[in-house]
Amino acid sequence: MLKKKSLVKFKRPALVIGGLALAVSVWSFKDDLFQISKNLDVFASVYKEVNLNYVDDINSAKLVKTGVDAMLEGLDPYTEFVPESEVEEFNLHYVSTQYGGIGASIFLRDNKVFISDVFAGYPAQRSDIRQGDQLVKINDIDLSGKTNDQISQLLKGSKGTPVKLLVKRNAEQPIIKNLTRDEIKQPNVAYAGMVNGNMGYIKLNKFLENSANEVTTALIELKKDNPSGIILDLRSNGGGILQEAVKIVNLFVPKGVMVVSQKGKVKEKNFTYNTVSTPLEPNLPLVVLVNGRSASASEIVAGALQDLDRAIIIGQRSYGKGLVQQTFNLPYNSKVKITVAKYFIPSGRCVQELDYTHRKDDGSVIKVADSSIHEFKTHNGRSVYDGSGIYPDIPIKQERFANITSTLISKLYVFDYATIYRNAHAAPADIKGFTLSDADYNDFVKYLSGKNYTYNTVSEKILGSLKTQATKEKQFEQIKAEYEALQAKMTNTKQNDLQLHKDEIKQVLENEIISRYAYEKGRYEVNFKYDKELAEAVKTLQSKQQLASVLNGEGGFKVIGKPVLAMAEKDGKSDDD
Repeated sequence: MLKKKSLVKFKRPALVIGGLALAVSVWSFKDDLFQISKNLDVFASVYKEVNLNYVDDINSAKLVKTGVDAMLEGLDPYTEFVPESEVEEFNLHYVSTQYGGIGASIFLRDNKVFISDVFAGYPAQRSDIRQGDQLVKINDIDLSGKTNDQISQLLKGSKGTPVKLLVKRNAEQPIIKNLTRDEIKQPNVAYAGMVNGNMGYIKLNKFLENSANEVTTALIELKKDNPSGIILDLRSNGGGILQEAVKIVNLFVPKGVMVVSQKGKVKEKNFTYNTVSTPLEPNLPLVVLVNGRSASASEIVAGALQDLDRAIIIGQRSYGKGLVQQTFNLPYNSKVKITVAKYFIPSGRCVQELDYTHRKDDGSVIKVADSSIHEFKTHNGRSVYDGSGIYPDIPIKQERFANITSTLISKLYVFDYATIYRNAHAAPADIKGFTLSDADYNDFVKYLSGKNYTYNTVSEKILGSLKTQATKEKQFEQIKAEYEALQAKMTNTKQNDLQLHKDEIKQVLENEIISRYAYEKGRYEVNFKYDKELAEAVKTLQSKQQLASVLNGEGGFKVIGKPVLAMAEKDGKSDDD
C-alpha cells in the first residue's frame, strides 16, 4: 500500500508539469503568431505611408526587394529572395545551364561589347565568331549604352529562331553574321580524358542537373583506356544539388553506405542519404583535387570519400560551407531560397567554417572557434576535424601570380594579344604541346611598349607608408636621400619584371591563345604541364606504398588538418572567403 500511495503522489506532479508545459507551449505559439502579425502590419504600414507620402515617385517593386534583402542579410549569404524578373538567371545558376542562344559570352569595355568566350559546337563557333570580336549591333539594334544583361537578352531566344549580328574584327569593315539560335547546354563536366601516367582525369565544374550522369558517362569512357587511377578535379567548384553529390560518391563506394545527412530545426527537413546502387568503379585508386573555392556539394564528395578512406584529397583546404538550402515558391512567380539545415558527412563532422548565428556586435561574421572544433574518425581511424572545410591529405601550397602577371591579365593585355596572335597564326598542330616561343614572347613585350601596366608592389606600399609617417614626424628630410635611392632601385627592379616572371606570363599567354583555337578544352590541355596539383595526383596514384600510407593513416597521415595546423596552412583561402 505504501508503494502504491507513493506512486500516486509521484504521478500527480508529473501530470501538472505536463499540463503546464502544454499551456506554455500554446501561449508561446500564440505569442509567436502575434509577433509575426504585428511585424507584418508594421512593415505594410511603413510601405504604405512611404508610397503615399514620399516626396518623389518610388519604384514599389525595388523598394520591397530592398526591404526583403535587408531582412535576409542578417541570416547568411545563401538565404535570398528571387523576384520574378531574376528567376531565369537564378535557374541558370542553381538548377540548369540550359538556354537558347548562340553559344558565346560577352563583356563590356569602353562602352563597347566584345566576345569573351566561344563554346565549341554551337552557332557562334560554327559561324566563325571569335573571341575579341566586337559586337556592334544585334538584329539592327545598336548596342551603345546597353548593359550586359540587356545584350544577353538580345542574344538569347528560342531554339531555331534567327539572329543577325553586326561584327567588327580588327580594323576591317563590320560584317553581318546570320545565325540560328540553338539550345545551349553548358556541361557540368568541363573536361574528361587521359593524362600523363595513364590516369583518367575528370574536371567537374558544378553540381547542377545531370552532373552525376555526366560523370558516369565520362568514367565509362575512361575505363575503356584501362586507366591506372582516376583523378576527380573539384577545384573552384562552388557546389550545387546535394543529391547529385551523393550519386557521384556512389560511383566509387558500395551500395548501402551513408554519404551525408542533413539536420535542421524542422524535423521534416532531416534526411540521411545512402548509396543505393552498385558502384561503377569501387577499386581503382582515386584522387580528388580541391582548393579554397571548392564548396558545398564539392565538400560533400571530397569529405565523404575522405571519411570512407576511399580517395586521397590533394590541394588546399576547401571553402567550408556546410549548409543546405531549399527553394520555396512565392506569389507572383517569385522564389525564396532558405538555408534549412546543416549537413554532416560520414564521420559525423560538419565542415561549416563561418558562424552566421553568433555575429559580432558590428554584424561581422566570425569563424567557428578553435575551442569548438571537434575530432572525428574516418573509417580507418584517421583523425579529421569539423568547422574548417575539408583539409587535404596531401596539401599543396597554392602559388599566386606575380603583380606584373595579374596586372597584364586585368588590363586585358593578355586577352588582346591572344586576339592579335589568332588573327596572324594558323592553329597549332599539337594543342597539348603548344608552347609560346621566345620570339613570340619578345613580340608580346614589344606589343606592351608604351602601354600603361603600372602597379604597386607590397614593398612600394610599405615605402610609401614610411614616407607618410616620416613626414608627419618631420623626419623625412633626414632620410630623403636613402628613400629616393631605394625608390629608384624598386623602379629598376619592376622594369625587369617582364623577364623575371617570364615563365608564368608565358603560361597565361599560352592558355589564352590556345582558347582561340581549341576553346575550353584547349585551356585545360595546354595547362596540364604547369599543374602542380595534377602532377602530385599522378605521382601519388603511381605509388602503391604512398596510397596505402595515406589511406591507412601511417605516420604523418594519422591526423589530417588538426586545428593548429589548419590555421597555419590557409593556402587555398582568399581574403574574401
